Amino acid sequence: MTRPIAISPLHLGIAAAALVVVTGGAGFGLASLQHPSTSPAAMDSASKGKVLYWYDPMVPAQHFDKPGKSPFMDMQLKPRYAGEGDPDQGGVQIDPSRLQNLGVRLASVERGDFTDAFDAAGSLDFNGRDVAIIQARANGFVQRVYARAPGDVIAAGAPIADILVPSWGGAQSEYLAVKQTHDPALEAAARQRLVLLGMPAGLIDSVSRTGNISNVVTITTPVGGAIQTLDARQGMTVSMGQTLAQVTGLSSVWLTASVPEVQAGRVKIGQPVTAELTAFPGETFTGRVSAILPTTQTDSRTLSVRIELPNKGGKLRPGMFATVHLGGNSNQALFAPSEALIRTGKRTLVMLADGKGRFTPAEVQTGRENGDRTEILAGLSEGDKVVASGQFLIDSEASLSGINARPLTPMSPHAANMAAGPSLYSTKGVIEQLKGDSITLSHDAVPAIGWPAMTMTFKLSPATLAKGMKVGDHVSFGFVQKPDGPVIEQIKPMGAMQ
Repeated sequence: MTRPIAISPLHLGIAAAALVVVTGGAGFGLASLQHPSTSPAAMDSASKGKVLYWYDPMVPAQHFDKPGKSPFMDMQLKPRYAGEGDPDQGGVQIDPSRLQNLGVRLASVERGDFTDAFDAAGSLDFNGRDVAIIQARANGFVQRVYARAPGDVIAAGAPIADILVPSWGGAQSEYLAVKQTHDPALEAAARQRLVLLGMPAGLIDSVSRTGNISNVVTITTPVGGAIQTLDARQGMTVSMGQTLAQVTGLSSVWLTASVPEVQAGRVKIGQPVTAELTAFPGETFTGRVSAILPTTQTDSRTLSVRIELPNKGGKLRPGMFATVHLGGNSNQALFAPSEALIRTGKRTLVMLADGKGRFTPAEVQTGRENGDRTEILAGLSEGDKVVASGQFLIDSEASLSGINARPLTPMSPHAANMAAGPSLYSTKGVIEQLKGDSITLSHDAVPAIGWPAMTMTFKLSPATLAKGMKVGDHVSFGFVQKPDGPVIEQIKPMGAMQ
């Protein structure tokens, strides 16, 4: 017989509480299954929109319909969301709000006056054309040497040594005897004999005037300057033609400048030059190019250019260093900041900005350099925006993403300039400005020389070629490429020029 179990009110309370806990846990588990928590990746995906396809950043042209690993590289595929830029278009996309944090700074490609001037290092040297070789004019003995030494600076006419010439005594005696005959022909012949023996004209005159025999001659320097060599010593025997001293003049000096090989074509004989020396701060010296030496230094790839400088007062000393400023002509050119260029060794790149946060590497052809600017011969147009700071970071990202640089056009303006004969190129445009013998046009592309559509200034030949035309006129025109820039030789209102 089963006895009934007595349940106390305390037991009933505990059971009820347990039932509430179990029911609540089951409800929470059901809610969790029905509404799973959203992962950060899912939230990010939801915020970016619908995934159109997946792609490998190294091969962006290949699309995949589901995520996974790339068959080309050991890396995860990346999704492309609706509204994002197509990776096939190339370029690196950066949120404009992050550009300042990355230190990205943009600069414009401009067209303006570009001067051929550049600087080179140089040093002073003696003028090799202003040299006097002092020699013995007859066999004799050095009787006296004046207080001279190599390196001394002496004036013109300064004595070097006294030479005793024994053979002159007998010849002078014969001359004086012939003179007593008062026969002009014989006297002239005897005098000529003294000249052939090497006797100076001044000494012959002295003998003729005084009647005294003098066989000691003082050797002097014909030019003032620095003694380079001095080989006369008291008591030594000298022979006719023996060099006693060598003196180099100081009225002018040579400044030898080391010009980089790439700049050699911009140096011409007779070109004016200015120089600054550290020994004379704030002072400028002017001269002209007197010679371009025929050989190039193979180790430094520089050409030696000789400049002759006047040396007033003898203050310029050989051995001093100088900064040489070689000026040139100024002409119109397209240029970009030099700091924007990425030189890889095989080519030169810039990072082009489209103004919407996308950056594309582009290959360019460079020309002259002037200060912090570099001439752009091909690859860019006036008004383009390039990255002047932070471009190496963007270029690294472009390389990692497999983005190819925009190549150069087959025919650059520079190549057109170098072509044989001035070819006439035709296109159409709108007059933006007329000023003197120049005209500014917004013109269409010129495929023959690789020019895109752009606004630029041309010279008119003749200056009255655009007479009667005004700003805003649509014209067709023909121009030729010249060393100082493009020149319009034909221009007519639209439709009038065949």
